[in-house]
Amino acid sequence: QVQVVESGGGSVQAGGSLRLSCSVSGLTFSNYALGWFRQAPGKAYEFVAAISWTGISIYYADSVKGRFTISRDNAKNTVYLQMDSLEPEDTAVYYCATDPYSHGSGNYFYKLPRTQGSWGQGTQVTVSS
Repeated sequence: QVQVVESGGGSVQAGGSLRLSCSVSGLTFSNYALGWFRQAPGKAYEFVAAISWTGISIYYADSVKGRFTISRDNAKNTVYLQMDSLEPEDTAVYYCATDPYSHGSGNYFYKLPRTQGSWGQGTQVTVSS
């Protein structure tokens, strides 16, 4: 059974930074693309970033491009989301998800439904102005 566990959330002031981590077990981590999503109160969940199984292809939502960085460490079965220059609009629960298929590029993560792949329980990020 695949398990996905996010950590690293917290409360910061605008302009600050946080690094989220997502630990995955139950699959061959290095064979899967991974992504980050977020859901703000009263809003639909939205795609944030994705990284291919090779780590070569990376995708970002326009709203976070230039501020967030996704990376992966296959030796630790962990994917990271470095978030810099945080804004109050970044306040949300952040979720990590695995690709439902192995060896994917991740370029379709922007439309990945919650019913596909494996998802964690989320970690809260709160940015105050």
